[in-house]
Amino acid sequence: MAVTEPAPVELPPAHEGILRRQALRESAARTYARSLPIVPVRARGMTIEGADGRRYLDCLSGAGTLALGHNHPVVLEAVRKVIDSGAPLHVLDLATPVKDAFTTELFSTLPREFADNARIQFCGPAGTDAVEAAFKLVRAATGRSELLAFTGAYHGMTAGALAASGGATDVRVTRLPFPHRYRCPFGAGGERGADIAARWTEYLLDDPKSGVPEPAAMILEPVQGEGGVIPAPDGWMRRMREITRERSIALIADEVQTGVGRTGTFWAVEHSGIVPDVMVLSKAIGGSLPLAVIVYRSELDLWQPGAHAGTFRGNQLAMAAGAATLAYVRENRLAERAGTLGARMLAALQALSADHPSIGDVRGRGLMIGIELVDPEAGPPTVTAENGSAPPPDPALATAVQQECLRRGLIVELGGRHGAVVRLLPPLTLTDEQATAVVDRLADALRAAERSPYRRAAAGPTR
Repeated sequence: MAVTEPAPVELPPAHEGILRRQALRESAARTYARSLPIVPVRARGMTIEGADGRRYLDCLSGAGTLALGHNHPVVLEAVRKVIDSGAPLHVLDLATPVKDAFTTELFSTLPREFADNARIQFCGPAGTDAVEAAFKLVRAATGRSELLAFTGAYHGMTAGALAASGGATDVRVTRLPFPHRYRCPFGAGGERGADIAARWTEYLLDDPKSGVPEPAAMILEPVQGEGGVIPAPDGWMRRMREITRERSIALIADEVQTGVGRTGTFWAVEHSGIVPDVMVLSKAIGGSLPLAVIVYRSELDLWQPGAHAGTFRGNQLAMAAGAATLAYVRENRLAERAGTLGARMLAALQALSADHPSIGDVRGRGLMIGIELVDPEAGPPTVTAENGSAPPPDPALATAVQQECLRRGLIVELGGRHGAVVRLLPPLTLTDEQATAVVDRLADALRAAERSPYRRAAAGPTR
């Protein structure tokens, strides 16, 4: 009797198994993996290839970390050079030639008035650790503990950083209004809204019955990223600098996401010409590897040895990759390129709004772009904008657009108060052709999402 061979079992593709095991093993706190179910196996520049063979244009760039895109040759060469040299890879905070080269290159990019009288503290590997260090620094230097932060802010995921972010209730942080042209909290928008926000800040600080203790510092983002890609008006930034200087309040600029050319200048504070007391830097400064620092006025350098430490604050590979990235951006004028190409993309996206009432606002600076999607038919407007009424945000449509983008080989992220802002953070090495492809794929995805029954599929509370 012949033995019948069993029918071959059809196994799922390898990437499906990886995704399934990730869902079973990793925590419920995972984020990007939920909306981007891909398994990257190769990447170069702006392109990612998944384990299933599909290719994607990456407009997330490691949440702004990859200034030069994936695996840029100058970054790879810098890392190989350190490895091949036999240099120690872990040195705590000891001085090394690699660290010296990184610090020298970093200081050469900073505003001259700031760099000439500055100190640097190497922190743990994430930007949130640098935020914590900045808070400890200003509290030690001033003897005060209160902080000023802004609505819509995002400064990281550790306890102190979260306390200064939007949605927190920590009583040691006073929340101030951040100017918003499209969804102005005062119903004014534009310069008028920014002026009211600045006046309110002055009033709170000077009113002896405001209930606001004398603060150690004010922390702000020159462009709010997670808050919905909201650029701070330059005039308002200058007002905040005047307000803090006149009252001996340290001004902390969080440039974790806006730095290294992202907004069209090397550092976003350069648009307004202000010089902060502390700059918080991470993401792109490590050239794709973990690195975070604070740079601050030497007069604040009053903390004791060991006041802020960390085992992995001497990441040699990140410093080498970071120095190479900073130099490449500087030498190739990629900040100016980001400003020019970003303005072109903004104009192209704004032109889409004529045919898409669901586009409420297109905003940004350089290659930090946000498209706020709205539901023009969902009841009365919720807030007054600079140029009229702003319809309610539509997070369900934004989610549908993100998924339609993924089907078309485009990776985008969502942000904003209700997750209704489609965010673009392409690498600074973006080509003209890639910029056009991003806009075309996004426009096509929006058309498809508007036709789909997305409201039924994604119904539920806003996040």
